[in-house]
Amino acid sequence: MTTKFSEITLAVATREKDEIGEFSGGPMYYLENGLNMRWLAILFSVFGAIAILGTGSLVQTNAMANSIHTITGIDLRIIGIVIMILMIVIIIGGIKRIGAFAEKVVPLMSVLYLGATIVILVIYRNELLPTLGYIVRDAFQPTAAVGGFAGATVLITIRHGLARGIFSNEAGLGSAPMAHAAAHTDHPVRQGMWGAIEVFVSSILICTMTALVIICSGLWSDANVDANKLTAAAFEKALPVGGEMLVSIGLMFFAFTTLVSWYYYGDKCISYITKSKAIRNIYKAIYIIFSVIGSLGGLKFVWSISDVANALMVVPNFIGLILLSKQLVWLVRDFNKNYKDTGKLGNYNWTFDNHWGAVFEKRKKKENQVFEEYDYDN
Repeated sequence: MTTKFSEITLAVATREKDEIGEFSGGPMYYLENGLNMRWLAILFSVFGAIAILGTGSLVQTNAMANSIHTITGIDLRIIGIVIMILMIVIIIGGIKRIGAFAEKVVPLMSVLYLGATIVILVIYRNELLPTLGYIVRDAFQPTAAVGGFAGATVLITIRHGLARGIFSNEAGLGSAPMAHAAAHTDHPVRQGMWGAIEVFVSSILICTMTALVIICSGLWSDANVDANKLTAAAFEKALPVGGEMLVSIGLMFFAFTTLVSWYYYGDKCISYITKSKAIRNIYKAIYIIFSVIGSLGGLKFVWSISDVANALMVVPNFIGLILLSKQLVWLVRDFNKNYKDTGKLGNYNWTFDNHWGAVFEKRKKKENQVFEEYDYDN
């Protein structure tokens, strides 16, 4: 939660306005504007553009297509074509249409999913305490391989947990700040707080409750259950009428909103590297083509490449977060002093140039003095 708060706060504080008047921000901007390290910002953008083709396009469409196929039995090729058409319609509308689509679908599906999960946990209420005990115990003493659960050492368990955690909430990856940087807010810290809440909802609430349902159902150790369908099977066991359908529909909508929003991330990475509209259009076409291929389950090797690129995105991002920690603390103090208690409304067009250019100027010899002598009242 702290990591995501930090990267979003810095992204808003260092963002710029592009040629069409939209805000652009993210790790590449706080690496350049905050640290004067454009080469590292370009490196992040390259890793991001590659990773997004895999984790944003191939993986999401594969999950969505399989979910639709399970419910309806429709041929995967037809599903891929439909996904492509829907993507073109939404992507052409830009960030506003992407945001309008996501803000309607995600809250509704989240409420339905959490509601069903609560009902199941009430049904399994006698199993909750033993289940929590299993989770805590096996985190440090992993279960030996049995059924569908592959036991491993603590180190490997933590490695898989970190990988899935990043996939769940994007904290530290540097992707979400690109979307948050487009928000209209009176202070970067206020937007950063929304990022912390996102991690709480996705990882603490949704993922933990899902884990409780799976373990309470007893299916986690059943060798006959496909790991990819474990959640749906657990819901179906507890809610024989509509359990699997609910998970499948939820997966379909969550995957599609991720698919279109990650295109926005990829476009921001490409547009930072080059202002050429032709290259951006080529990337858009490749992303859409990959979405069709992903629905058919193809290009598995690209998934592996994108996993590596995903990990590589974290490196320049964390370099930026660590080196800008002093500036982050300064922003938090400014928020607490001038915005938090008074409810003061600031400038909703906050950009790097009109607010923090002097504060983030790394080339000044007396860097620390900039923060200590800055006039809060002005």
